[in-house]
Amino acid sequence: MGNNCKQQDSSERRRGRRAPKGHFVVYVGEGLKRYELPLSFLKNPRLQQLLQKAADEFGFDGQNGIILPCDDYTFQAITGFMTNCS
Repeated sequence: MGNNCKQQDSSERRRGRRAPKGHFVVYVGEGLKRYELPLSFLKNPRLQQLLQKAADEFGFDGQNGIILPCDDYTFQAITGFMTNCS
């Protein structure tokens, strides 16, 4: 990946590891791949729309983390765009 997101496999998710300082975690796609995103991404309107859609579809109960309702390809395109524009 050529962006600031760090992808991890599902075993990382099972460990419940926290994101590094200055980052937050989202899960994407059917396999719920874990990504660590810089907090600066929260300012981006595209990500804000995805987060709102996630809240509408899944809620934010704190139990399952933030699950974004999109596939890996779409997510990587969005975050790649955000990285290139920052």
